[in-house]
Amino acid sequence: MRILVGMSGGIDSSVAALLLKEAGHEVVGVTMSIWREGNPFSGELKKNACFGPNEEEDIAEARRISGLLGIEYHVLDCAKEYERIVLEDFRNEYLAGRTPNPCVWCNSLIKFGALPKIARQKGIVFDKFATGHYARISHEGGRWLLRQAADKRKDQTYFLYRLSQEQLSEVLFPLGELRKEEARALCVKHGFFSETKEESQDFYSGDYSDLLHTEPKRGEIVDTADTVLGYHDGYWKFTIGQRRGLGVASDRPLYVLSLDAQRNRVVVGHEEQTFKDALIAERLNWIGVEKPELSCEVEAKIRSTGTARPAIVEALDDDMVSVRFAEAQKAVTPGQSVVFYREDVVLGGGVIR
Repeated sequence: MRILVGMSGGIDSSVAALLLKEAGHEVVGVTMSIWREGNPFSGELKKNACFGPNEEEDIAEARRISGLLGIEYHVLDCAKEYERIVLEDFRNEYLAGRTPNPCVWCNSLIKFGALPKIARQKGIVFDKFATGHYARISHEGGRWLLRQAADKRKDQTYFLYRLSQEQLSEVLFPLGELRKEEARALCVKHGFFSETKEESQDFYSGDYSDLLHTEPKRGEIVDTADTVLGYHDGYWKFTIGQRRGLGVASDRPLYVLSLDAQRNRVVVGHEEQTFKDALIAERLNWIGVEKPELSCEVEAKIRSTGTARPAIVEALDDDMVSVRFAEAQKAVTPGQSVVFYREDVVLGGGVIR
């Protein structure tokens, strides 16, 4: 089988290519270029960021690994698609007072969408597309299912819940059964990297204001009684649940409770006020089921690093559900995703409204 492997120049994608080649497949490496000259940038360069001006270093690493593996390698320009889809959504969401998750949209629409499509347009022939994500896929009852990785600590299905049936039918996740320690050990064994190789973590290595194309705007920081406690220079610099960097003094720690984009206000309160037992989600995508029952029990996760918790999902219309948790959850954040699980299967998910 001829398999196209998305390579980032990091540990996981390198091991994915290695495992597929060792399994006897014809492997072709590909890296998507998403940074273009002229993009604004401020801040310190971080080697563990996906989007930034040091992209050439990652491409050089991916090319080096491809050389060590003896596989064909390509770099494809996806910058226009990335800016139009991921960055535009990022900007619109932040300026609306929400906190988006760009990795979710990048995965479904760029990495598993635009990248394979552009590869085929360039004449690159392949049967399957693979990445170094920690996740698993199975086919049951006529549906492709997205399942959590064997290593639950590294599971990345939260970021993949928007994949379609068509995408899942063409995807391979070679690391689904591996532990992170095993992947790192393979890299060291084959001379790809040293044991101290850093992982890619952040979305952007600069100041988010670079991507928002907006100037500082002075506004009020208020409590739930509308008492002005201080001032800020942009509500988009805050996120729900944030505690540090508020710039206001209090006898008890304060947390961001909500962002009012229209009034340019940041509302703060005490920790107990950050808990909510329900949310509404929209922009839904279903994987494990064609469409859920009117009301169903799930395990729901509201952040990638969180734990899925018991909840009841009720359909409000074709593209909106309510989610009620058995126990109140801290810092439910509009713009972030809520992902629904049943055992290790991803049922689907949506964007918190």
